[in-house]
Amino acid sequence: MKLVAEIGENKFEVEVARDGSNVIAKVDGREYILYASEPETGVVLLKHDNTVYEAMVSSNTAGAYKVELKGRSHEIRIVDPKRLRGSESGSGHDPGHAEIRTAMPGKIVRILKRPGDAVEKGDGVIVVEAMKMQNEMRSPRDGSISEIRFVEGDTVAAGDILVVIE
Repeated sequence: MKLVAEIGENKFEVEVARDGSNVIAKVDGREYILYASEPETGVVLLKHDNTVYEAMVSSNTAGAYKVELKGRSHEIRIVDPKRLRGSESGSGHDPGHAEIRTAMPGKIVRILKRPGDAVEKGDGVIVVEAMKMQNEMRSPRDGSISEIRFVEGDTVAAGDILVVIE
């Protein structure tokens, strides 16, 4: 999966793939083979070249992640270029529908809303575990849930449509 990571004014092309228990990450063409684990919510251990790094990871409502690593705090925004081309609406009052898609392969761990439920922009709808981190997928607009395409425990591929909002 190809993504863009924005850290301040800097942008990095990132490609992420899984190979068994390893994560292969390419950042601006440089390849890193990592072993990733999440011993507790919000704590990610990354092992690279026999060195273990502990990162504290939390998300905010603006779609960015706060990552504390080696005593420094970073705000990282992950952008999926494919998602930008999707049908996500910019305003909570636009007609039509919006789709919530996965950014990377994972597993559905919790469904927070049901078909027919009203949602506001930013409301949590579904939780996907990817790379041993749980990510709450949020509504991109006001509306109501018209369709949920997976159930808890299902495995999803990158780009799958999880939820449709009318």
